[in-house]
Amino acid sequence: MEESVERVKELAGSKAKENKKFFSRLKRLPSSKVDGLFHTAHDDVFQEFNCLDCANCCKSISPIVLNRDVDKIAKALGMRPSEVISKYLFEDVDGQYAFRDTPCPFLDEENLCLIYPNRPKACREYPHTDRKRMHQILNITIKNIAICPVVFEVVERIKRNVK
Repeated sequence: MEESVERVKELAGSKAKENKKFFSRLKRLPSSKVDGLFHTAHDDVFQEFNCLDCANCCKSISPIVLNRDVDKIAKALGMRPSEVISKYLFEDVDGQYAFRDTPCPFLDEENLCLIYPNRPKACREYPHTDRKRMHQILNITIKNIAICPVVFEVVERIKRNVK
């Protein structure tokens, strides 16, 4: 997988109509079939891709941070949860916490996560292409095509396998 983040964003934009139409087709397939398509492509793509080469997710989007994530981060940093919230987080329009800034305040210069064992659940699960019930997150997945080279490639491989 040789596509750069910039190239993936450009290609995702040019394929937006095609992808929207394709995702409409995916929504009509049985959930187990969609899961199988994504899981197979996910496993194949991750044989070729190292997230440390990119970290665009950490550089450009902010994950939802659950209360239990706040507690884990606070413990790892030797802070009180209220300090973590006031220093790093904000409450979004849905009443959920997210990181105040991008790139992530815990991303270092080498794309390593300084709180990796204690990172939020959303970070651990990203790019979400191997989760069960993919039907439930197809709207998020289509947005992630322009953010994550893995998601872009997973979707491209699925499109080649579903005629």
